[in-house]
Amino acid sequence: MQNYFFMKEKDFVELIENAGGKIYLVGGAVRDKFRGVAAHDKDYCAVGITEENFLKEIPKAFKVGNSFPVYRIKIDDNFCEVAFARREKKTSSGYRGFETIFDPSVTIEEDLYRRDTTINAIAIDLSNGNVIDPFNGVSDIKSKKIRAVSKHFVDDPVRALRAARQSAQFRFEITDETIIAMNKCGKELANEPSERIFNELKLALQTEKPSIFFRNLERAKLLEIIFPEIHQLIGKIQPTDFHPEGDAFEHSMNIVDEVSKVNSDPKVRFAALVHDLGKGTTPLEMLPHHYGHDLRGLNVLNEWNQRMTFPRDWLKIARFAISRHMHAPLYKKLGKIVDLIMKIPTAKLSFKDFNDIIFADHKSLPIYLEHAETIYNEILKINGRDCPKEFEREKIGQWIRAERIKKYQEIISKYKI
Repeated sequence: MQNYFFMKEKDFVELIENAGGKIYLVGGAVRDKFRGVAAHDKDYCAVGITEENFLKEIPKAFKVGNSFPVYRIKIDDNFCEVAFARREKKTSSGYRGFETIFDPSVTIEEDLYRRDTTINAIAIDLSNGNVIDPFNGVSDIKSKKIRAVSKHFVDDPVRALRAARQSAQFRFEITDETIIAMNKCGKELANEPSERIFNELKLALQTEKPSIFFRNLERAKLLEIIFPEIHQLIGKIQPTDFHPEGDAFEHSMNIVDEVSKVNSDPKVRFAALVHDLGKGTTPLEMLPHHYGHDLRGLNVLNEWNQRMTFPRDWLKIARFAISRHMHAPLYKKLGKIVDLIMKIPTAKLSFKDFNDIIFADHKSLPIYLEHAETIYNEILKINGRDCPKEFEREKIGQWIRAERIKKYQEIISKYKI
């Protein structure tokens, strides 16, 4: 375990000032202060001090930054990051295409200038409490706006995804000029490492209303570039009797939002997002019907995974939702019902997870899914140890399945009126 230096914030500020530097509170903690919510963590910016002098004052600080100095320190019982103020110069494409300067001459205003949006470009001088807000971030927080700090927003193309995600996270509106800046990120964004794209997708799926993220990307004409699998759902009409909300894109946005209200797991939210992915490849002559979209959806997901490489558990859950969401609540044959109940846990899903998706999609649950966990725990007790000794190989499996079906009938009869 790392031996992190520990001190009180006021002592930390005083220590750096005695060495000729200044410490500012920056980032999410400042933004959240003006939003009126509690901050999850604190980030600090050190100005006017060399790395050498910083380490003389705090020799046990643990360095975590490579391209520029960032240190981890325990302040007021919380692990915090202290970064040195820096300015950046774009030298080539991509997120690595920067020259970074972090000498003591860099001011706090210069450091804030390189940040993505104004709500994240505010600092508090911890020596006197003064607010440093050169780009009117406090005003944008009050008016609930996401606005690019400067023309340098486009230097890191992933900032376009961050702006869309911040809009979903805080329910703020992205300004028109920022949408234009996001659009300019498209060419470079298409070549960004997939892990950076996935990280923003994951964070977006952790917001209260993930659909805002995707709608803003479409507004900036980036959805087709970054998530073409989602974009191709647009315009794919559906039978209005079952889907009055509109096309397959609108339906998918509704479902991911509905599941997000009751389930915080981003993996499950992702499965909800992609459950109808195959509708994007439905031939025009078949519309408004989408026969076989479950099988096509698996192919689309596999192609998406070739480009992005999702975690295995994300893929397993998504594949199960895609392949089962249509038929799972409609089974009549007892064997199919028992087989479904036994397979849900093998897909890395809890019964609640699966039911959250099915309920959002169908607006109801059949009795066997409503009580699936109870049923599963009971029928799981039937196994090969109870099988007649003369049975071998496949006959053992056949006997177990038959007995589980009998047990299911016994259990479900208690719930039926």
